Amino acid sequence: MAKIERVVFVPYARGRRGGLTAGAPVPCRDAAEGERRAEKAMAAGSVVGAHVVQISADEALGDYDDPVYLSSYGVVPEAQ
Repeated sequence: MAKIERVVFVPYARGRRGGLTAGAPVPCRDAAEGERRAEKAMAAGSVVGAHVVQISADEALGDYDDPVYLSSYGVVPEAQ
């Protein structure tokens, strides 16, 4: 199977002790949709931060490339 590229929106909220907690990644059709979702969540105040991330993988082989952080909003953990 060939490599596929996926884009996800990852929301962040404040945890009980004030640290950041990542929410479930939300699959998006493309980077533009991911950015719209992040901007909408930030405007609504439902998250303190968000990443839009592109992931390339050959899922059949379990071969995943390093994620590419396309954009960041608000308070997010430092990308490695």
